[in-house]
Amino acid sequence: MKDSITYLDPSGIVKRYVEEPGTKTVRDVYLKVYSGELTVTFSSWNIGEVIGAFDKAGLRGILSRESYLNAKNRFLMETRRLMKLGVLRLIPVRLKLLTESWSLVERYRMYQADALQIVSAKTVNANQFFTADKMVYEVAGTEGLNSVLVT
Repeated sequence: MKDSITYLDPSGIVKRYVEEPGTKTVRDVYLKVYSGELTVTFSSWNIGEVIGAFDKAGLRGILSRESYLNAKNRFLMETRRLMKLGVLRLIPVRLKLLTESWSLVERYRMYQADALQIVSAKTVNANQFFTADKMVYEVAGTEGLNSVLVT
């Protein structure tokens, strides 16, 4: 059922590579992607956000230098692999999406990066929206997305 599109925000993606609550849920999403049951999508903005999250985990002592490099490399390699397999759709950051997100920034007092996640998911008509951020989860639901809180 490849018509099913699942959107992952950065907080959800990180759980694929760093063992923490919610990791099993995200692992199950990726298993469905590899089995052809769904397509995964996220903003190209997320690549930098995920690498930044790995870096912060390293600074806080959650990841060793080796674990940081391993997580970062696994993420980048898997992103390329999924693109080549045609089961990952990267959404480019475009002016149209940025300007659409401004109303969410004002309405919900949220960061531009978080608003961009919601606007990007709506643009591709995502069937599910995975996030570990409670505020993003709530706003996504209010905005009509089938939001899943990964904890």
